[in-house]
Amino acid sequence: MNSVIPFLSSLVLLFPTIAGERQGAAPKEDIARQVRIEERVVIRIAPSNPARTEQALSAIPRRTPGQTTFREQKLDGCIPVAAIAAVQPAEQNRLLLFMRDRQVLSAALERACNSDDFYSGFYIERQPDGQLCSNRDQLQSRAGASCRVAQINRLVAVRD
Repeated sequence: MNSVIPFLSSLVLLFPTIAGERQGAAPKEDIARQVRIEERVVIRIAPSNPARTEQALSAIPRRTPGQTTFREQKLDGCIPVAAIAAVQPAEQNRLLLFMRDRQVLSAALERACNSDDFYSGFYIERQPDGQLCSNRDQLQSRAGASCRVAQINRLVAVRD
């Protein structure tokens, strides 16, 4: 008997609305409500601290006793964004990318870009393949600049 009371009370609540619709009340407009869900992942690459820079550069084998010089070796393809440990602005429009496997890469930005805008790191929108590619991806500095990566190179130690 107690289970019948909640059932009947819910029916009583429906009667006024049914009665109102029968008495000629205009039906409410059907409003189409849509929800769009988009996934957007933005990855932040932090700036390098001086200790990390020294550690990464010391990991490159020295071929001569004395100061090591580096040359850029062109990389074909892309690099995994998850493998980038830190970034540091370099000369002209270049960024040094310190990788988790202790490699040091150089990312050349578009001509109009200044690498000093990336002193506090950068953001990159994650692509479906998880890669950072030259002539495709755009870096957003924390200072507001936005630059496309023109070329990615590996730094290789050379003899003086």
